[in-house]
Amino acid sequence: MADLPSITNNPDVRFLGRLLGDVIRAYGGEELFARTEAIRAASVERHRGLAGEEKVGVELGQLDLDETLDFVRGFMLFSMLANLAEDRQGVTAEQGADVASALKRLEADGIDRPAVLALLGRALVAPVLTAHPTEVRRKSMIDHRNRIAALLALKDRGLEQTPEGDDVDEAIFRQIALLWQTRVLRRERLYVTDEVETALSYLRDVFVPALPALYQRWDRAVGERVPSFLRPGTWIGGDRDGNPFVTADSLRTALARGCETILAHYMEAVNALGSELSISTHHSNVAPEVQALAEASGDAAESRSDEPYRRALSGIYARLAATHLKLTGKPAPHPATLKGEAYPDPAALRADLVAIARDLRGQAGGALASGGALGRLIRSVETFGFHLATLDMRQNSAVHERVVAELLKVAGVEADYAALPEEARVALLRRELSNARPLVSPFNDYSEETASELAIVRAAAEAHGKYGPACIANYICSMGQSVSDLLEMNVLLKEVGLYAPGDPTKAAVMAIPLFETIGDLEAAPGIMRDWFALPEAGAAARARGFQEVMIGYSDSNKDGGYLTSTWSLSKASTALRGVFAEAGVGMQLFHGRGGAVGRGGGSSFAAIQAQPVGTVQGRIRITEQGEVIAGKYGTRESAMTNLEAMASATLLASLEPDPLPPADAARFAAAMDELSQKAFHAYRDLVYGGGDEARGQAFRTFFRQMTPIAEIAGLKIGSRPASRKQSDAIEDLRAIPWVFSWAQARVMLPGWYGVGQALDAFADKGLLAEMATRWPFFAATLANMEQVMAKSDMGLAARYAALVEDRNLADTLFGRIRDGWHLAQDGLLGATGQSRLLEKHPALEASIRLRLPYIEPLNLLQIELIQRHRAGEQDERVAAGILLSINAIATALRNSG
Repeated sequence: MADLPSITNNPDVRFLGRLLGDVIRAYGGEELFARTEAIRAASVERHRGLAGEEKVGVELGQLDLDETLDFVRGFMLFSMLANLAEDRQGVTAEQGADVASALKRLEADGIDRPAVLALLGRALVAPVLTAHPTEVRRKSMIDHRNRIAALLALKDRGLEQTPEGDDVDEAIFRQIALLWQTRVLRRERLYVTDEVETALSYLRDVFVPALPALYQRWDRAVGERVPSFLRPGTWIGGDRDGNPFVTADSLRTALARGCETILAHYMEAVNALGSELSISTHHSNVAPEVQALAEASGDAAESRSDEPYRRALSGIYARLAATHLKLTGKPAPHPATLKGEAYPDPAALRADLVAIARDLRGQAGGALASGGALGRLIRSVETFGFHLATLDMRQNSAVHERVVAELLKVAGVEADYAALPEEARVALLRRELSNARPLVSPFNDYSEETASELAIVRAAAEAHGKYGPACIANYICSMGQSVSDLLEMNVLLKEVGLYAPGDPTKAAVMAIPLFETIGDLEAAPGIMRDWFALPEAGAAARARGFQEVMIGYSDSNKDGGYLTSTWSLSKASTALRGVFAEAGVGMQLFHGRGGAVGRGGGSSFAAIQAQPVGTVQGRIRITEQGEVIAGKYGTRESAMTNLEAMASATLLASLEPDPLPPADAARFAAAMDELSQKAFHAYRDLVYGGGDEARGQAFRTFFRQMTPIAEIAGLKIGSRPASRKQSDAIEDLRAIPWVFSWAQARVMLPGWYGVGQALDAFADKGLLAEMATRWPFFAATLANMEQVMAKSDMGLAARYAALVEDRNLADTLFGRIRDGWHLAQDGLLGATGQSRLLEKHPALEASIRLRLPYIEPLNLLQIELIQRHRAGEQDERVAAGILLSINAIATALRNSG
């Protein structure tokens, strides 16, 4: 697009924008290109203050429906390419977010390498991929994007041709042309199997090569081999909370596909090693362990009689092929020529590989075993096992209650479990858990729900027998609100042998509560104290060494607003730290974060570092979902950057001393309590009518008419419904469409509302400035909010408010939102000492400003199309245009869901 050099200094953005303009001209025609350029230029001029909004409107008004669809696609592709360019240039990268820098910081604080290694020996850092529906782009488009990234990497190296002989610039043009001609919208809603395959592509193509390479980097930084502490997880195929399409078959499919994928990788790597390790006994001595592997392989080829390493690897390959057949029921992609016995577990495979590495390490100073392909393969086996990624199970506590109640009733144990008070429930469940007798009988009939839940845990038990206990280690209870919620999960696990009473109690799968609402977070410490007070629960946790608690960012925000959610999560974490210390149990927090700030999004590096002192303890799990997965893990390079940021932040959060003296920490906490209370009341009064049903209903009407919440349902971006129940209540709406809708309307309400009222009412403005400077928690809270506010636009939001049929309702409620935004902006600027948003973050400011001229026309077109659609216009291009605009705006805003 012609004028790009004048609005960005990023050379990749200019280059890709020019090629996109060439593609539009070549495939869309000169007239479309000219109109697109005219709209772009008018919007750029408006954002420079050189033209009014009406000029953009005039240009947009000249588009017919077909041209509108093409225009929206063009602006969407520009945003997609700009995102790619900025990711490559490190615009969103964390400064100093690498392990080497973290080690230097720790050394300056007097923390030596032995202390770091001791922590890593018990550490776990786990990004957990979920299928939460916030990724609007089809996988086909992401694939073209990644091919462009690979081609740009060739340009970085000064290459003019690809390895296949194509001109690099021409190849990039072709990929952009393919993007232009690729259908943007999905025609059918995703199935769980689609989500499994999408996640698998990231695990296979990015995580599998990236993690061993990262470990090599970390080994060099530390000066010795570090434990394999970073391992991926996934929910896809096991998260059935509100998703009726996740079944036992889904779980089996997810695990089987992961197993197939990682075993195929191991076989390919072993085959490559066989080609590489051509060492002959004529020139080298061989350890007895390697010679034994060679003899046991059955490889009697004369041509390899003096090459024991190759013969040993032939035997390992044969055993892997047999393992593949045993675990997947399918022959290996490239069958072995030798016979081998299947490996019983990943440890046995690792032992064979380590025997070879140990022998090589003893030769000539270990030059042939210091890293390299063999070292990476050993690291892969440690990290991915035979399962690739640990699969979590998740279900809602209400489902568990119904299922256990039915089991108890059918077994004649308790006729009305649901009517029992908590104390009686706990006593009854503990009796059942101490008794090896099963509740389930094959001769009884159960409801469809109960049969489905039993099938899931049976499939989990089968998986343990097949792939090993690491394949499923966690069972998460959504809306965890009591000790009985956890005991109910163990009752189900006991039925299939994954929980075994005795001394000690054996819990092969950990029952994990998810505390989501503000009330649940406040109750969490008491629930966990009561949990550890149960002898069998406390003993199982101490034997394991830790207990996980999951804390939810999305629903706590929807329940209490941004500031109260953020502070409640921090306070709950701090209080849980004390409870776990009393019980003598290590604490592992699982942070249920989304992409948008309203769902816990923002910098992972800053977020981990801002955790309360003593709450990370070297162990942390974090959900990665939707558009965040492609943004952070779309390429090997971006994945390595983001994974290293998680690892380094975990080191710093676990080992660095508290930056605040106790007296200051107490002062700041008291101030946050006051701010949170004020923000909570402001938020609840707006969104829930302060408890008044009529006012609450009025806001629901306003929300559903102002935002494209109804239209978003047509995007087909996930396999599960948008609401937990058939209801228009905000409480029942899932957090993702709630946040996504406000982002589309450029309000971003979940990321800031209520904070302005709190900051404005707080008397000691100097204390706020001190907190923003000295307290990592408050600084990160304001930084995330600042990013959200910079992407919001109250002028455009007012146009969305005009979609509300009741003008008095629209004026009243939007007036409150607009006033709240200005209070939030003024309060934030006052606390941070800035004259404008993002003044202290010029790279991020430039990134957002680059996009604004490309987003506003999309918003204006979306509003017009929504008006026409809601007025009853039946032209299918109108509906398609709305969905395209939603896609394009989400792409431009990036972390919008």
